[in-house]
Amino acid sequence: MLQGPGSLLLIVLASHCCLGSARGLFFGQSDFPYKRSNCKPIPANLQLCHGIEYQNMRLPNLLGHETMKEVLEQAGAWIPLVMKQCHPDTKKFLCSLFAPVCLDDLDETIQPCHSLCVQVKDRCAPVMSAFGFPWPDMLDCDRFPQDNDLCIPLASSDHLLPATEEAPKVCEACKTKNEDDNDIMETLCKNDFALKIKVKEITYINRDTKIILETKSKTIYKLNGVSEKDLKKSVLWLKDSLQCTCEEMNDINLHFSVWPELSLFCCGSKTRLR
Repeated sequence: MLQGPGSLLLIVLASHCCLGSARGLFFGQSDFPYKRSNCKPIPANLQLCHGIEYQNMRLPNLLGHETMKEVLEQAGAWIPLVMKQCHPDTKKFLCSLFAPVCLDDLDETIQPCHSLCVQVKDRCAPVMSAFGFPWPDMLDCDRFPQDNDLCIPLASSDHLLPATEEAPKVCEACKTKNEDDNDIMETLCKNDFALKIKVKEITYINRDTKIILETKSKTIYKLNGVSEKDLKKSVLWLKDSLQCTCEEMNDINLHFSVWPELSLFCCGSKTRLR
């Protein structure tokens, strides 16, 4: 099991004599000419790989991204899958592709092992499918080396056992509240606006979730001091969302009913709309 750059380096030194000639490792580009990659510090705003056990990554990476800008743009789309916790090694697998570990003494890029890909796919592909996304060709497990080669393995040989992890923390704005009719009426009365609205798009910026509203699909219950024009320009934020889970955010095809803190049953004051 690889625990960090030190243990990676030991495996590299032991295996270096067995490595073949250098060639491109970019998926879908088997004839792509070899291009020497460079070690770059993993930026703090690469949230997908926040807290990963190594500090430096290779560019170009294993997905063909040649700039850090490309990596940041593409990696953000995979954060929700990590948050679903479908497999304990999901982040490890994805980061081995988006931000492959970089060792100064080794030119070759270390790929994820075939078994790592298979285990993550078996657990996470059904989750993706439930939301209408197939397992992408660029993550075809047959592309990756067997475990007896130099590669990033599963974290534990006990991966076939059910994971026993702590229950994920639920975002404060997404906690279920047992409210009776009086509580709901009080909330409606003390706020400037209340509406039921559909989410158009969800993106991740730093550690927060940015929620863009589909203003054409809404039910307005109350709208004092806030115009529909204001609603069209507004976005909502779920702060520190990467440190917690929110089941309501798993399917943007649903209409949400959430109270003031998240405001997707948009109930609050005008200052909450930005």
